[in-house]
Amino acid sequence: MLSSTAPRLGRRCIRHASTLPENLIRLTPGRSRVAVASYQARAHRKQRELYRSLLAITIAAGSASLWTYHLNDGKIIRTAHAEAPSPDDNPVIFEKSRKRAGTSKEENRDMISSQHHQVKRSWENPGVYAWGSNAGKVVAPDSNETVIKSPRRISFFDGKLLRDIKLDKTFGAAIDEGGNLLQWGTGYSSETTTPVVTLAGRISRLCIPVSKLDQEGGNKVSESTWIPFWNSRSNISYRKLAPTNLSYGEKVAAIAGGTEHALLLTSKGRVFSAASASDAYPARGQLGIPGLSWLTRPEGAFDAPHEIATLRGFDIQKVAAGDHHSLALDKEGRLFAWGDNTAGQLGFDSTAETAAVDVPSLVPLQKLYSGTGQIPKITSISAGGQNTFFTVDAVKTAPMPGTSGYDDARTARDVGKITADTFALGSGLSGNLANNRWTHIQSTPTKIPSLSGLFEYDEVNNKTVPIRLAYMSVGDKHASAVMENITYLSATAHTSNDDTNWGADIVFWGSNEYYQLGTGKRNNIASPVYLQPLDIEAEEKRAKRSSGGREEHRFHITPRSTAVLGDGRRLKQAAGPGTFRSRHLIAKVATQPHLSKRMGVCVANASWLLIKPAEDRLREDTAVEELTPSFPTCCTKRTCTAGLRKDFASERYTS
Repeated sequence: MLSSTAPRLGRRCIRHASTLPENLIRLTPGRSRVAVASYQARAHRKQRELYRSLLAITIAAGSASLWTYHLNDGKIIRTAHAEAPSPDDNPVIFEKSRKRAGTSKEENRDMISSQHHQVKRSWENPGVYAWGSNAGKVVAPDSNETVIKSPRRISFFDGKLLRDIKLDKTFGAAIDEGGNLLQWGTGYSSETTTPVVTLAGRISRLCIPVSKLDQEGGNKVSESTWIPFWNSRSNISYRKLAPTNLSYGEKVAAIAGGTEHALLLTSKGRVFSAASASDAYPARGQLGIPGLSWLTRPEGAFDAPHEIATLRGFDIQKVAAGDHHSLALDKEGRLFAWGDNTAGQLGFDSTAETAAVDVPSLVPLQKLYSGTGQIPKITSISAGGQNTFFTVDAVKTAPMPGTSGYDDARTARDVGKITADTFALGSGLSGNLANNRWTHIQSTPTKIPSLSGLFEYDEVNNKTVPIRLAYMSVGDKHASAVMENITYLSATAHTSNDDTNWGADIVFWGSNEYYQLGTGKRNNIASPVYLQPLDIEAEEKRAKRSSGGREEHRFHITPRSTAVLGDGRRLKQAAGPGTFRSRHLIAKVATQPHLSKRMGVCVANASWLLIKPAEDRLREDTAVEELTPSFPTCCTKRTCTAGLRKDFASERYTS
């Protein structure tokens, strides 16, 4: 019953659904006709709009084709070409050969190498170059200029051989080849325009007034003469610095001076300190003796040397002094510092308790190489103003078992590799930290990027070696460093035409208020920079002969060697930078014959000169003809120095 009725119900429902629109149309006939008419009108309008669009596109395409046909000279399709490359702004230019036919081998060497030319000039024409403030007529005694912007020779020293020289703002002091002390500048005498001999042939530790009036008006000491049992009075006033309780054979080997104090290092590794100023007593703890002051000083001379008992038992190898702080480095590479710490120059934060430290304290270095797998050892120290500098040899060690890199072949290859780094402490407002920053206070050692992690290839030994610092000279707010890079002085008449000599690099940085950096400009520099060759006139002549134009080269220091002077003498020669302070810099190119006396000079402040025998501590592996650089560490606040000395026991020279 259900199966027969279901189809009928379905057909009925479909029929009713299909007739529903028809019924609605029949019910509303007017509305349906209007809707159909409006739809047809819209379709007609769209069709006309399409025709118009197609016509517009056809007209535009035709116009474009005609315009292209006209532009391409009767061609619809344009002929395309590859675009020519733009000319290079810096094209590669291959340098032409600088050798000239008909010239000697030595002339060709000069033309192809500025460094070779500088080495030869330093041998043929030794002299003293100075630049910076000339307010005291020290840098240029014969000039009324207040500043000397570029290196200039002090004509008095042309052809003279010097053993040591130092400059202050208002006076200069030098030791000539005969061991005589020469002084000049307004601080010595306003009537003197050239250096004069004030003390002849003294080989002792002396404290001498700077002023000529004080020298003539002070107490004269009794001196022995060549006549037995006959004494005479000295020509000028001076005092002897005599450390007490020296053992047999022990003597003063080095002196470092600050503004008001001086440090004396003996050959046995002991350190003595003494007051050196006539108008002030050290009060910042720089003497290294707790509780020592003007009121508590022992009886006797106020400038008597006192041994720093805290350093007993440490084999001190080097000492250095800033304006009001002191440094000592022992044989094991431990650095001790004491004195003024207002700028963090002692290596720890400056607080009310640590602004001045009167006891030698170990500078903490544990964090410098933490996690690097390197063992550091301090190798040299320098100080000046409110700054401390030291160099480090960091040796790579093998990693412990189970740690990262233990099985790495590259790590094993670097075991024993030495990295030479340089660190700075103290004030950096003038860029004197050389770390590209202008820091007020730097109590944590900051690495100098330009003087750290440097390497070069040693062709003789076929290996890569670190580039260390041979010597650093620190002023009040500026400094200089000589690099211990590989040098070469073996070019002779028997070697090839292309064989040339070259020296060591030297860089400068810091305050430049008085043009003391030698750049010719007055802006401070916070990173080490090079200078042009000192003898710029000779360099310009060489460049004209070589390339016919101007060339840019850097100043090089000539290492030690045996050379023939311009007057024909064959002598051991050395060139070195000056030890300088607040407003000066001096560089010396000097030679020296066989000397009968050895002496050094240390300007401790603007009131006294400290004179000592020049003791040389050369490395045991140093040969006579191939010497390792060793420069004087005796320097003070406003001093510029360069020295040349000789060790008679080994017949060696050191500067």
